[in-house]
Amino acid sequence: MLRGLKHAFETISEDSSANVVMIRSSVPKVFCAGADLKERRQMSPSEIHFYVNTLRSTFSFLEALPIPTIAVIDGAALGGGLEMALACDLRICGEAALLGLPETGLAIIPGCSDRSLSHVILASDRAGGTQRLPRLVGKSVAKDIIFTGRKVSGKDAMSLGLVNYYVPAGQAQLKALEIAQEINQKVQSVFRILL
Repeated sequence: MLRGLKHAFETISEDSSANVVMIRSSVPKVFCAGADLKERRQMSPSEIHFYVNTLRSTFSFLEALPIPTIAVIDGAALGGGLEMALACDLRICGEAALLGLPETGLAIIPGCSDRSLSHVILASDRAGGTQRLPRLVGKSVAKDIIFTGRKVSGKDAMSLGLVNYYVPAGQAQLKALEIAQEINQKVQSVFRILL
């Protein structure tokens, strides 16, 4: 799945007609539930290292796309799912959204394979959720979410600054389309001025 995501992001980055990217799930009540953490606990250190590096490079590629990206969260965005949403420029969630990094409940450091949790949150070289989350909500709130594995409701995510918009259940995609159209109009206006 990660290879498919990275390939999709690479295709988008090469498409000069793309002005906005919306990432959403076709599965009701789930944005992305992340990796199978029980499976990850069974991986060898080299398998974990490869998986984490692939995940990190995919989300870093998403974050670096030259066009605006919007995560449409109308359900669970947990672990790698939240990390993918954090790599987007904007996050829109509905009432049914549930966001969190539950890895610590299984003694796994979110987005990492080989460092202590405190070091990861303070390190500037990490490209995963443990770096993006503090940039959005501050170190103290990020540490609370990461250390406890607490899941945050859509309403709480909005008040924490974790998402840009909070809408009624089932309305996240409509709000995202509205914003994407607004961005698209602005981009087209800029192109007209530049040309």
